[in-house]
Amino acid sequence: MNLRRDVFQAIADPTRRAILLLLASQTLSAGAIAANFDTARPTISKHLQILTECELLKQEQTGREIYYHINATKMKDVAEFIEPFRQMWDDRFNKLESIMKQHQTKK
Repeated sequence: MNLRRDVFQAIADPTRRAILLLLASQTLSAGAIAANFDTARPTISKHLQILTECELLKQEQTGREIYYHINATKMKDVAEFIEPFRQMWDDRFNKLESIMKQHQTKK
């Protein structure tokens, strides 16, 4: 049985989030990604595997190198799921700011 990894567990890890940020604007090989971290290359490979299994990254093989890039469709799905929560917190912070401004003007 092939269990799919949970995308939110994958992005909970700070190293995996850093990898996603690194790949947000460029396609890189595993070696080039690993060069940005003070971690053993097999550890970075495991992070890449997890991100690929939950479809946040796509792989393309060119010769002997495998290049990784963001899967924009999956990232959009994640963003769409998170958006209502972001809106809710924005509304709450705006209400708090309004209350604080009212309190300051009453002093």
